[in-house]
Amino acid sequence: MKLRLRDVVAMLLVVAVLVPYVGYLVNGEMPLIGDSSAMASTGLLLGVLAFVVIRGGGRPPRLGRAESGSVGLAAALYVLTIALSETAAAELLLAAFICSLLLIFALDLLDRGGPHRDTTPLR
Repeated sequence: MKLRLRDVVAMLLVVAVLVPYVGYLVNGEMPLIGDSSAMASTGLLLGVLAFVVIRGGGRPPRLGRAESGSVGLAAALYVLTIALSETAAAELLLAAFICSLLLIFALDLLDRGGPHRDTTPLR
């Protein structure tokens, strides 16, 4: 599977989620990210942007079952992280939310390489 420019840009956006998250884990805060709700919102913003970048460019808007379930899981984890941001469970929910963003990215890369995506003519 050959990586496209879109894939690399989306990967950089996912890394842009992981870098402040690791800094948040080490220091307990980062510039502009003071608590779990701010970190979750940063992850949501960059994760949605990565999803739009990797899915753009003439690709069918259809999501597979695994991707749809992962997106639903990520949305639920985000809402729970925000709702419970003042509790000890918020850190675990934040970790699960970040992992769900990585899962969505991986599933989209794997789905792109599937046989139903191949539109090149046989020669």
